Amino acid sequence: MSTMSPRTLAFVESPVQLLNALEWAAHAREPRITLVVLSPTDPMSRGQLRRMSELARREGHEVRWEEARGGASAPFKTVGGLTGLLRRAERIVVGDPFSRYVQLLLTITPARDLVVVDDGTATMEFTAQVVRREPLVRWHRRGARPSPRDLALAPVSRLARRRLTPGERRGVEIFTAMPLTEVPEEAVVTVNDFAWTRASFGPPTVTEGADLVGTSLVETGVVDADAYLAAVGRLARTHGVRRYFAHRRESAEKLHRLAVETGLAVVRPDLPLELIARRGPIARTVLSFPSTVLHTLPPALAGTGARVTACDIDPAWLTQRASPRAQGFLSGVTLAARDIHRLTTGSASV
Repeated sequence: MSTMSPRTLAFVESPVQLLNALEWAAHAREPRITLVVLSPTDPMSRGQLRRMSELARREGHEVRWEEARGGASAPFKTVGGLTGLLRRAERIVVGDPFSRYVQLLLTITPARDLVVVDDGTATMEFTAQVVRREPLVRWHRRGARPSPRDLALAPVSRLARRRLTPGERRGVEIFTAMPLTEVPEEAVVTVNDFAWTRASFGPPTVTEGADLVGTSLVETGVVDADAYLAAVGRLARTHGVRRYFAHRRESAEKLHRLAVETGLAVVRPDLPLELIARRGPIARTVLSFPSTVLHTLPPALAGTGARVTACDIDPAWLTQRASPRAQGFLSGVTLAARDIHRLTTGSASV
């Protein structure tokens, strides 16, 4: 790594966060930022992050890969190794303000310019919680009993929320493709229209039939596995779906069962779906349950002839462990996408 102190330091933990950091850098005309990858443990995420890191380096950015979760001593080594960079950086870009790792790092830096880039639909919940001065808690965990770890890190989370609140001494930019119903006062909101993605990839070949975008709602305990697989089967029969693009967090066991029971070709993308779709080939109809891609694929596929179709989550599919807010949040994501991007509707109900 270069000894030159970076003006902008970005912390990312997922392929989508890294993609959105690259989109922000292109929009802000930052020719060189230092991207710190706080590597997760699951193989799919790590593989996509390796590929995205290659793209970042080709764009002229530096990438620092941290095995941030590689054992009990890893957090201490990671934080210790990053302290100097954090104290010198003038701007910090974060991809997941709910991350305990990122929250801890924010307590170290004196940087006065902070940027939050999308980590999916979580951005919508983040801005609302900052406005309401609520604890930073992911939407699918709201209402759950705090763990001992949550209680121990509560002071760090509170301090991070204050650091992420705009004020006289700190500017906060939110770089997002998501519709925000509540925005912190004095925050700067910049629309991510995926200009870098469109300029770098495609346009794709558009094929007949339909593709279906997978979701990790089963893995996060929100949706029942049997109900989800039945819904995928109904969508496949109704819309002529041929391929199922797996979410990087979907389990191998569920995907095997899905392939056997529905006959769909399961694709495990090696890059974020926005890049895969733009690179092509992609079906003329792309179906998706409530998720980030309802808001990110329409601008990424603009002008290609491919259309995104939103599919609701039936309340009967929710598990007993699902947060009381789950149905309202998921419905809100879908309704906003239909209103903004004029999406059509695909039903997977019985």
